Amino acid sequence: MTDTPVDKMSFEQAIKELESVVGQLERGDVALEESIALYERGAALKKRCEEKLNEAEEKVAKITLNADGQPTGTVPLDE
Repeated sequence: MTDTPVDKMSFEQAIKELESVVGQLERGDVALEESIALYERGAALKKRCEEKLNEAEEKVAKITLNADGQPTGTVPLDE
């Protein structure tokens, strides 16, 4: 576990640490108190990954084409 605040992590940092947390919990070789702390950290990391993925999704744009198939611009993906 790193000391980096979860809300300051990039997606890559958060997913890497989340994988580590899951691995430790799956092995079951940590004490109960540490397991609880790991689970809580894992939940926060999962939330951060979801937030970063949502941010990326919002930035994705769909290319619009004219009748000739030529690009004319972009629109948000959700339109």
